[in-house]
This record gives sequence, structure tokens and C-alpha cells, in this order.
Amino acid sequence: MDFLMSVPTLFGLEGLVSDELKRLDMRDVRAENGRVLFTGDKADIARANINLRTGERVLLVVGAQHAESFDALFEAVRAMPWENYIPMDGAFPVKGHALDSTLRSVPDCQSIIKKAIVERLRSKYKVEWFKETGAVYQVQFAIFKDTATLYIDTSGSGLHKRGYRPVGNAAPLRETLAAAMVKLSRYRGREEFCDPFCGSGTIPIEAALAALNRAPGLNRKFAAQNWRWLDPALWETARQEARDREYRGSYNIWGGDIDPSSIAIARENARRAGVADLIRFEVAEAADFRRETPGGLIVTNPPYGERVMEHKEAERVYKKFGAAVRNLEGWKMYILSSHTEFERSFGKTAVKKRKLYNGMIKCDLFMYY
Repeated sequence: MDFLMSVPTLFGLEGLVSDELKRLDMRDVRAENGRVLFTGDKADIARANINLRTGERVLLVVGAQHAESFDALFEAVRAMPWENYIPMDGAFPVKGHALDSTLRSVPDCQSIIKKAIVERLRSKYKVEWFKETGAVYQVQFAIFKDTATLYIDTSGSGLHKRGYRPVGNAAPLRETLAAAMVKLSRYRGREEFCDPFCGSGTIPIEAALAALNRAPGLNRKFAAQNWRWLDPALWETARQEARDREYRGSYNIWGGDIDPSSIAIARENARRAGVADLIRFEVAEAADFRRETPGGLIVTNPPYGERVMEHKEAERVYKKFGAAVRNLEGWKMYILSSHTEFERSFGKTAVKKRKLYNGMIKCDLFMYY
């Protein structure tokens, strides 16, 4: 049986997620704003969840229908084949959002959708009451320009939660965005890789995972593992396939930060990720960054000013760091910042810029090469 699936993405990462899905041999891959759709079978639900680096979660698309009234929404949802996915004892909480639509009240939409699913399952299972004591089938809805799309979340916790970072420092960078920065830098494990503002270590850890070609979801659980219509063997097969694709090697990956507690957290996170032996973490001032060897990569996310430092202090940091790296020979730099005056403070105009979002913060990835 084939399914239509949707992978929500951070804005700006749709192309990367699309490339990942194509490399996994998924079918009918097409990118849209904020999501990538594809067709897959039961095994692909496991493969996508375990292997995706830059997607946020894997949603199974149940149906989509135009709905400008609560009655229309109720009838549309009731007509969808929920019994194909949710068993009699399944728990099916509902959450979602509405944007640019006649139906604006999210709580009312939640209530209507829940009632419609109950009505559908009641008629199919011939029961009056659902205890919902079994596995969770999280229902999500997105109502955009009066079209309601209904999903079931196969992932559970977002795919950015790899399991290696239970704690973070003051301004954590989402793992999926860190993986995207590594991917955009075209790091293949050959040159030296440095992050002079490493914080809790997310960028160097994602670089190590990418160099090893290690699937990011290898050591975590997913909601759909508890679904009775998905054979547990599918998950073990997908994990073994991922392990078989791993590389072996030693890599020159370095992370520095001025804060000793952040470095301690970074080392612990790298240990949890199984890459502690591949990364050198040091307490270091970014303004003192020096390298004599020609050629290497800097991929980093310095403080912006909005969250951890004052605006002017951030500019001073950029200026000092810019002076430190100005004479590096043959190095490429990929620097993420939301600061509107970053290039002026850094002292150099980027060769290229790419708009990305760190959560709700609009940023640019400044590329120098």
C-alpha cells in the first residue's frame, strides 16, 4: 500500500529535504513552501524517519478538502478513511493551525475534526465509545486558504530531537538547521572543519554525523513504531540498512567557545551522539582564531544580539572575529546571523547569501569562499 507523505521543513530548507528524499529513492518528490511531499510504502515511513537530516517530521496525509464552514469541514473529515490508520483502541488527539482562511478558530476546528473522526470510526467499528488506551495516532490539521489538509504524525517528537542533546545552552541551534548548514558547506570529511562559536556543540556534532554518513534517527524512537499495522521488522531493517551505509574514518573537526560550561555540555552531547572521539572541543575566544594550514571550513552561528547579547556587543564580536579570519588562506566560511549589519561589522561582503530561519528568527547564511 502506498501513502502520500509530507515532510514539514524550516523555511529555506525545502530543496535540501527534497534532495535527501530523492537520495532515499522516494517517489513523486515535490517541494512546496514549508514542506516536501512524496509517495512511499510502509517501509519508507521507517526509512524517512530514521534517515532525514534536515526535515522536521514525517506526516502521513489522510486527505485534503476545501472547507469554508464548520459543516463543510465536518463532512470533509468524516469522509476520510480514518479506519485505515486508527484501530479501535487508538488514541487520536487533534492539533493544528489555520491561516488565511474563513475558519480561524483553532479550538473550534479541533473540536469539529475530533467529532468527525469519532463519527467515522463509530460507523466503521460499530461502537459508541472509544477509550483511546492504545498507541497514539496524533492527528494534525493545516487549514490554508480554505483548504483543510489532515495528517497523522508518524514521528512523535520532531526529527531535530536526535537524542544527544537533552540540555542546551542559552541559545540552542536546532539540529536540522545545523545539519543544513553543514550540507550547504559541502563538507565531506576531507578538510578541517571549525566552529568558533560552538555553544552546545550542535554544528560540529552534525558535521561528524554527516562525515560518518550516520543516520540521525538511528538511536531514537518514533510514534509509528507502536502502530500495530506497521511490522516492527520494518524499523529494524531500515536501521540495519542505515548502519551498512556508514563510513569509517578519522576527521579533523574542532569546536571552540568562550564559555567553559558550554564546552562541557558540548563534550557530553558529543559523547551521547557517539562522536566524542571525532571532535576536539576547546575553551577559546573566537577573536583569537588562528590556523596556519591552507584550506578548511568554518561553519558557525555567532550570537545575534536579540537573545544572548546586546546588539552593539554582537557587532564588536563580529568585528574582532572578522579581523581574526581575514588572512586565512583558502578557507571557506558559512556564517549564520540575523543581524542586519553583519557584513559591515564583519568587515567583508559575502560572496553569496541564503535566507534561512532559526525557529522564528529570520537569518541569512553568509557565504565566503
